[in-house]
Amino acid sequence: MLSGEAWRELRGQGAIRTFRERSVMLRQGSPGTHLLALTDGLAKVVCREPDGVVTWLAFRGPGDLLGEVSVFHGTRRTAEVVALTPCTAVVLEADRFRRYIEQHGLVMDLMRQALSRMRESDAHRTELLTLPLVVRLARTILRLTELTAPGARPDPVRLTGLSQEEIAQATGVTRNAVITGLQRLRESGAVETARRVIVIKDMRVLRDWATAAPGAAPS
Repeated sequence: MLSGEAWRELRGQGAIRTFRERSVMLRQGSPGTHLLALTDGLAKVVCREPDGVVTWLAFRGPGDLLGEVSVFHGTRRTAEVVALTPCTAVVLEADRFRRYIEQHGLVMDLMRQALSRMRESDAHRTELLTLPLVVRLARTILRLTELTAPGARPDPVRLTGLSQEEIAQATGVTRNAVITGLQRLRESGAVETARRVIVIKDMRVLRDWATAAPGAAPS
């Protein structure tokens, strides 16, 4: 992540654009002519395979850059970014962004961010192989909470815009398995759910689930 000052300056380099819920913010296969600095809202990054399979890659929130890899490499986009909620972002033209980053000595900052995202992806793949569903589900909800309400969070935290299918993609299970997992979290008092809404009622209990040992359940 860029520092607060660098982020504010970078936001001043482009034009503000809004995106409707469920709209495509960056399309897979398009040229890297620009990137987005997300200032409000929640988005998902997915890869669409030729056979129609959609692979979830990441969730992104305010303070994240979107599409910077294709801008740096001058290649077509290898993934698609979709707004899960209404989003606001600053559109940064590729050439202007590259000049700004080089002139302000921010190349290393972006490299650190890229490495951090690689570690995040590696950790996620490990979780899919080693952790029980409810633990993965709790960790996913916690990540979304950090993205949508960083720092001082309201109580309770309300997450909107997520379908059960998208949660299933993020946790590597079926939609029915997600329904079962959410039921366990509801019974423990950690969350309440409605259509495309998750309300975190007890953050402590949710964190206990996220750190529970395999085969164990929070007391």
